[in-house]
Amino acid sequence: MKIGLQIPRFNWPGAPANTASTLTGIARAAEAGGFSSLWVMDHYYQIAPGLGAADDPMLEGYSVLNYLAGMTEKLTLGTLVSGVIYRQPAYLVKTATALDVLSNGRAVFGVGAGWYEQEAHGMGFNFPSTRERFERLEETLQIALQMWADDRTPFTGRHYQLAAPINSPQPLSQPHPPIMIGGMGEHKTLRLVAQYGDACNLFMRAGSDTLRNKLDVLRNHCLDLGRPYEAIERTTLGTVHLAPSEMSADEILASLQELSEIGIQHAIFNMPNLHEIKPLEIFGEQIIPQAAEL
Repeated sequence: MKIGLQIPRFNWPGAPANTASTLTGIARAAEAGGFSSLWVMDHYYQIAPGLGAADDPMLEGYSVLNYLAGMTEKLTLGTLVSGVIYRQPAYLVKTATALDVLSNGRAVFGVGAGWYEQEAHGMGFNFPSTRERFERLEETLQIALQMWADDRTPFTGRHYQLAAPINSPQPLSQPHPPIMIGGMGEHKTLRLVAQYGDACNLFMRAGSDTLRNKLDVLRNHCLDLGRPYEAIERTTLGTVHLAPSEMSADEILASLQELSEIGIQHAIFNMPNLHEIKPLEIFGEQIIPQAAEL
């Protein structure tokens, strides 16, 4: 099993004066510890309630990833995930392509329908109905695959029209940066994963029974579409607090064992104390080597 690290907060002591140096320390410790991937959210407000107050510090996701690309050499990099309501599809594809080129082929294209209505209204983004957001997500996926195939013919969809979708340079990842679609909806999200995705992302907090059911749904969608289920990487996102009075390495390993048994291949964690670096070192010393055997 692979282990990834998500950075969902930027409200560390001393920020923003030390934000860049803290990010550098986190990324380099994660890479030295054997983490496989590094992720940021793609939000303009902090998620509230849940991770803090809406006006807590929040950096633009792809700017952070481009910075981290220069600070690392091996970690794959992506947003977890970008809502399609925030950018025009061609702009989003160009942004992800730039990250892939600048990171020497380490980008993951994390994308979803978007859900944070308060943020959208607060920042002036359109927030259409759930149905329309998913229609826009599917057209975005189609546009991404067309642009990454260097197909410059016009795209005419219900919501987007591109007269000449040129994408030069093309990404270094071949055939394109892996597409991760975030969300757990059985009828829309997981069908889009089966049709267009290279990875799904499910919430660890849902519990093993729910995760097992979601993977069964994904498997059935793949069967209906003639897509190999094993072609899709199964990932989870969860929170752990690795500290003496909170969680132990053994408890985390037990959770990873359970995830592995239901078919998860890549567990991504965020940690409220990751800026202290020590939790990342413990992961590297006690958790990641054993997780690799799962």
